[in-house]
Amino acid sequence: MSDKPAIGIVGLGIMGAPVALNLASRGYKVTAWNLEREYYDRVKDEGVAWAESPAELWETCDIALVCVLGDDALEDVALGDNGFAAGQGRAKLVIDLSTSSPSATVDIAERFKDKTGADWLDAPMSGGPQPAREGNLALMVGGDEAVFKRTETLLRDIGSNVTYMGPLGSGQKTKVLNQAIVGVNYILMAELLATAKAAGIDPKLLPVCLKGGLADSSILQRIYTQMMNDDFDPPRSYARQVNKDLKSVHKFLGELDLDMPMIELAVTRYGEFAKGNDMADSASVSRLYQRD
Repeated sequence: MSDKPAIGIVGLGIMGAPVALNLASRGYKVTAWNLEREYYDRVKDEGVAWAESPAELWETCDIALVCVLGDDALEDVALGDNGFAAGQGRAKLVIDLSTSSPSATVDIAERFKDKTGADWLDAPMSGGPQPAREGNLALMVGGDEAVFKRTETLLRDIGSNVTYMGPLGSGQKTKVLNQAIVGVNYILMAELLATAKAAGIDPKLLPVCLKGGLADSSILQRIYTQMMNDDFDPPRSYARQVNKDLKSVHKFLGELDLDMPMIELAVTRYGEFAKGNDMADSASVSRLYQRD
């Protein structure tokens, strides 16, 4: 009999499905629920079981993972009519892998603990679908340090780079900074590509020329190259996700009473693109700069 904890996962989207597949391949018993039942097709042939609701999932697992889009979805999964708290609990811990606002995370986690007694770690992930499938994500974790240490083996099966950042909410605060870097660089790469074309420089040579230099980055090598090749189908991630995350950055800056014009400009520009392009690849923001 396996000594690994039974895992439940809510959310089988671009990131949640590969996380579920990764854990199943490592010998964990995994049960999943997704609002759209058809998403279960992504994992059902790999030994992942199905629950009819988050409440039922909570009753089948030791640890519940959440990978959903936004604060409202997180609250509904945890505290809604068919949420975890409605289950006759077996699970004792929620690990939120999604990107949520720090203030909402703390509020939902505290209300959830009052209602169920269960612990909560905010552990937003970064890296993309392929690292998620391989267990090579970066996780930034907030919550009680003793709970983190007890759960570290599981976390390191999900991510090869796992960092404890501090009390509850600290993971999401760190993810805000991560998304500020990513969001600004999506816009920067799009503008860089447009500038290279306008200047008569072969855009394909730029990542080659700059590789290993101070200006090099994984965003230059991956996202710029994707933009350069107009390689957006099928989407690797969705524009709605980046747009949502940048809105969270904007909100967080407001809560800190900070004026960060470079970040705010990226928030505005990406928001302009996302209107009508929610389900487009997040890197296709480069089309905002295309000349007819």
